[in-house]
Amino acid sequence: MDIHCKRAYEKAASADGRRVLVDRMWPRGVERKHARIDEWMRDLAPSNELRKWFGHDPDRFDDFARRYRSELEGHRDLLTELRRHARDGRLTLVFAAKDEERNNAVVLADVLRRGVR
Repeated sequence: MDIHCKRAYEKAASADGRRVLVDRMWPRGVERKHARIDEWMRDLAPSNELRKWFGHDPDRFDDFARRYRSELEGHRDLLTELRRHARDGRLTLVFAAKDEERNNAVVLADVLRRGVR
């Protein structure tokens, strides 16, 4: 599967393939016409409670990832849909977080590759 993660603030490229926004809220300051988002999967974003608890604190990331994986178990149909897109061509998960290594898109990409553990 060809899965990549990219910040919403980076310029969209044709090499991105299918671009799916995986945040609950639209990224601040990003115009929809320039974002080139093919689909917005709000339901795959972490719950508001989990997102607020995490607060992008690197020390909480491992626990966040575990809790987020648990939330994703309830969305197997959407995960199957994304896996299908990734098998058909490149899939880029678009996110707004500043930390490119510790965010929900990184966890989601891992779940798509390996399954929910």
